[in-house]
Amino acid sequence: MRLRDHAAPAIGTPRETAALGGSLHLLATRRFGTFWFASLLSSIGTWTQQVAEPWLLLALGASPFLVGLDSFAATAPVWLLSIVGGTLADRGDRRRIIATFQSIQMLCPIAVVGLLMTGRIQPWMIIALSTIVGLTDAVSMPSFQSIVPSIVEHDQIGPALALNSTQFNLSRIVGPSVAGLIMARSGALACFVVSALSYVPFIGVALWILPPRGFMPPRPHPSSILRNVGSILAVRAVRRSLLTVLATTIFCSPLLVFSPVLVREAFHGTAAQFSTAIAMFGVGGLAGAGALLAIGPGVDRSRVASAFAIVYGGVVVLAALNPVWWGLPILLVVAGIAMTMSNTSANTVLQLTADPSDLGQTVSLYLLALSSGNSIGSVLTGAAVSALGVRRALLANGLAAIVAQAVIVRIDRRSPAKEER
Repeated sequence: MRLRDHAAPAIGTPRETAALGGSLHLLATRRFGTFWFASLLSSIGTWTQQVAEPWLLLALGASPFLVGLDSFAATAPVWLLSIVGGTLADRGDRRRIIATFQSIQMLCPIAVVGLLMTGRIQPWMIIALSTIVGLTDAVSMPSFQSIVPSIVEHDQIGPALALNSTQFNLSRIVGPSVAGLIMARSGALACFVVSALSYVPFIGVALWILPPRGFMPPRPHPSSILRNVGSILAVRAVRRSLLTVLATTIFCSPLLVFSPVLVREAFHGTAAQFSTAIAMFGVGGLAGAGALLAIGPGVDRSRVASAFAIVYGGVVVLAALNPVWWGLPILLVVAGIAMTMSNTSANTVLQLTADPSDLGQTVSLYLLALSSGNSIGSVLTGAAVSALGVRRALLANGLAAIVAQAVIVRIDRRSPAKEER
């Protein structure tokens, strides 16, 4: 197994328009276009639930720590199972993996609906169901993330990932807006109904576009899996990208997780203001994804990832110091741009560098960095918010994010320019 080092030429702009047109053409293709629209519907449903869930927890009397614990429960299982999920993606039937575990996950919002209808809902029940979501995500997400490289040509992976980011960030705009309207008119219950229904088209499309797996390679020994992971991590570009994602999610992602606390405690806002703030994050994410579509093949995406990770940290600092409500949506637009530019660029580096036979395992490492960072950041920031208040906790996070990225860049510059394996 061999990985290609990610090239790092200087940034150039002569082909940006052509790059943008070629990227958008992917939406007209049958397989990728259908996958994109199904993913958009699924993401809208997910965001509808994610807006309603922390607000429901707070309405049930949960503390800020429990809000962070709920986010931790949904991401922590990736620590244990993402490598297993990556192995399944490379050596198993991805159609069956996605269909099985996404169907189990669909039962979780259905369970919340039932508990709400019977009046038996409790914060610990929501956290328990989030744990099930985390378990199913950990096993199935490497298979999901491996879909894009399997349905486009190799030179289209970067644009396809950027387009996939546009649908996710478009859902950040539509989902919270839909959630705000639904919660105002019908309550949180309807948001969970929308979430459950949104799984159906995605599962159907995944079964359609992915061919059945024929020959199954022999099940690898655990020691060989660890050697394979070590071989992947031996590549400099992979290490830098993973560290960038990990640091960003630990210190910056809590800005979004604790937005409901910031809105309620700092600005005495409403659910509608919270959903507006989340939607603005999506506006920024969509803008960032659009900018990525115009990036040609000559751009060093590792530098893009690091630069915007530092910007993201700066935004968290400003959000902590911001004294007025209207400043929060503006800052969240910039945060959305920075998050998308950083994480998507890092993901592109990984998927362009990965050997096709180990794509699932490489993706699982990205998901491990992303989800473990989210869970660690949620719990640590939740404890800090309870002890120091939401503003001081976010200020410390933003400063730590800037320092962490500066250290990562410095270490990377001292590493050998190229590593052969």
